[in-house]
Amino acid sequence: MTLLLDSENRRLADADGRVFDPVGRRWSDSGSAMRGTTVSLAEALIAVQGWPNRCRVPVGVIGGREARPDQLAAAESMGRVLAEAGMTVVCGGRQGIMEATCRGVAGAGGISVGILPDGSPESANPHVTVPIATGIGIARNAIVARAALCLIAIGGGYGTISEAAFALQFERPVFSLLDGPAIAGIHACDSVDQVLDGVARVVLGLPLDRPV
Repeated sequence: MTLLLDSENRRLADADGRVFDPVGRRWSDSGSAMRGTTVSLAEALIAVQGWPNRCRVPVGVIGGREARPDQLAAAESMGRVLAEAGMTVVCGGRQGIMEATCRGVAGAGGISVGILPDGSPESANPHVTVPIATGIGIARNAIVARAALCLIAIGGGYGTISEAAFALQFERPVFSLLDGPAIAGIHACDSVDQVLDGVARVVLGLPLDRPV
């Protein structure tokens, strides 16, 4: 599948003349061939997220409070590239993978939402943009999963597994990186860039198992 971007008219289409609707995240037949510049998944995502009718549903990043240096580095990079692509990020708002992700988001000038298990917003890590103090403990895992368009799991333990399982129940795609949960239905990825391509497919309403 080839993606064609007409930046002047804010249109994204494929080679068959289907045009993307960013509000409904659907493709429809325009009845005519489209012209534009061929773009990658990531380039298409960045372009669409720059339009006024951008997708405002956040992408979730999950992982444990204890994490390896490579996992923390990947989480920070993930937060940064998601923010640079114009995505809002939702997470558990605490330490470890969550803090590293929020640090990356903040560094790129993006917005992160922390769904906290505590009743106090002060328990959020210092990089969270919007702390939401639920006071419901680990039950907040279901809120993180439900609120997200898709989830990205980096490493993690039982809490991360529960969030991923909730997301799959809610029919949300889940991508894993660096020893994230190995559950049937999760899309294992080898790099931050591969995860971003997966996120782009979700936002653009494209199949996850078809090459572009």
